Amino acid sequence: MKYQFLGGFRLEWYLKVVKNYTGFSGRARRKEYWMFTLFNLLFAVVIGIIEGVFDLPQFLSALYTLAVLLPSIGVGIRRLHDSGKSGWWLLISLIPFVGSIVLLVFFCLDSEPNDNKYGPNPKHTVKF
Repeated sequence: MKYQFLGGFRLEWYLKVVKNYTGFSGRARRKEYWMFTLFNLLFAVVIGIIEGVFDLPQFLSALYTLAVLLPSIGVGIRRLHDSGKSGWWLLISLIPFVGSIVLLVFFCLDSEPNDNKYGPNPKHTVKF
């Protein structure tokens, strides 16, 4: 079943990451990471708007943030693996400003073209 959204963006990428919420090994292509990030942002904005319109405390936002914490870390680690970096590089985001920029660059890097020590290239194995 294909869930089309916004003219071609597929919800399957988001659902794939959420279903594999404790998967810290393997590789995640750029599309998987960025589609998850896009839908995560959209859901967070919708929840924020609902809380603002109905003057609710930020309970729903906090609950959603906790619900997607492990999937977010998992897909971030797998994305770093895809570009040949260790998942420990995720900790560089703890350095204010510079760490986030370095991590953004790593997340934008293309996949290593062949198999690496983290697994086979996902561009050749995933078909949506």
